[in-house]
Amino acid sequence: MQRNGFKHVNLFLMLLLTFFIFTLIFEIITHTDPVSLITNIVSPEIQFAIRLSLLTSVISTFMCILIAVPVSYSLARYDFHGKAIINTVLDLPMALPPIVAGLGLLLIFGTTSVGSFLADAGLKFVFTVPGIIMAQFAVNISLMLRIMRSTFEGINPRYEHVAQTLGCTPFQAFIRTTLPLSKNGMLAGSVITWSRGMGEFGAVLMLAGATRMKTETLPIALYLNMSSGELDLAIAAATILILISGITLYLFERKGGVAKLY
Repeated sequence: MQRNGFKHVNLFLMLLLTFFIFTLIFEIITHTDPVSLITNIVSPEIQFAIRLSLLTSVISTFMCILIAVPVSYSLARYDFHGKAIINTVLDLPMALPPIVAGLGLLLIFGTTSVGSFLADAGLKFVFTVPGIIMAQFAVNISLMLRIMRSTFEGINPRYEHVAQTLGCTPFQAFIRTTLPLSKNGMLAGSVITWSRGMGEFGAVLMLAGATRMKTETLPIALYLNMSSGELDLAIAAATILILISGITLYLFERKGGVAKLY
């Protein structure tokens, strides 16, 4: 009897939380009629926000992959002094509010000699599209590192040792054995990183600003239209982000999910 009571309480809490989250999403999607929703989704402003979000999130995700693979492999395979401190520093962006990371980026690229040098060279990040990409990268690289590090730690290094005894260099052994075995983790990490890039707001707002039809990603479009009272346009942006999140989480679970990666 007590066992069944414990089970029923747990199931009730699960259903209650599911109902709460479903209600939040359902209220957003059904707040306007379908015709109005479609009309706002195909509006020039939302279409611009979709294109810019797709472009910047794809580029920032590609940057995350390029950096995360060698760095996470080093953390998974090598032991060195200060490794715990480096792990902590690399994980910090995951724990910090994105707006704090955005403030740091703004100070680096806006007021330091590094920012002035890059601006003189034609690479400007403040209030520009490259700033959106940099903000997305800075916020999401820690997540990609964590997923790839867990993936590499789950792969037996013996495969690489065997490949090296057969004549492969360490790099060739990594490319031919470890990298193919990590494809599911890499795909899952890429999908969730891309989704977070699409939805990044705080850091983007701080570094790239919120300018219509210039640095207007989907979250920025939602913010701008809510601020100006254009609720239907804000709901259109929110609906697209909800759909992207739902599809992304489904694909993430199909490729291993959080439980298998951490």
